[in-house]
Amino acid sequence: MSRIEEFKKERERLHKKLMEFASKDMKAFHHLDWQTYQEGALDAKTKQMMGLVASLVLRCDDCITYHLLRCKEEGVNSKELEEALMVALMVGGSIVIPHLRRAVDLWYEIEEENHDR
Repeated sequence: MSRIEEFKKERERLHKKLMEFASKDMKAFHHLDWQTYQEGALDAKTKQMMGLVASLVLRCDDCITYHLLRCKEEGVNSKELEEALMVALMVGGSIVIPHLRRAVDLWYEIEEENHDR
C-alpha cells in the first residue's frame, strides 16, 4: 500500500471514530470546514491552495498531505503548486522549508500515482 493510500485509509478510520465520539458542536465545526472549501465566490481549486498555504505555515503535516491530495483532485498543476509554495515560504519564513521539502516529495508521488492509472 502506498503512503497516499495509507494516509487516506487511516484518516478515514480516525475520522469515523471521531464522528462517533463527537458532540453536535464538533460535528457542526466539521461541516463548516467542509462547506468552506466548496465552490463559492472563489473556486474550490483556489480554496484548496489557500488551505495548503495555511497548513504549510502552521506546519501541520496531516493537513499538508490532505490539501496536496485535494489540490491534485481540483486540477492544480505543478506551476500553480510552486507559486502556492512560494507564498507559504514568504509568509512562514525559513521554518517552512522542511515542510516544503516533504510537500514536493509527496507531490511527485501523487503525480506518479496519477500517471499509473
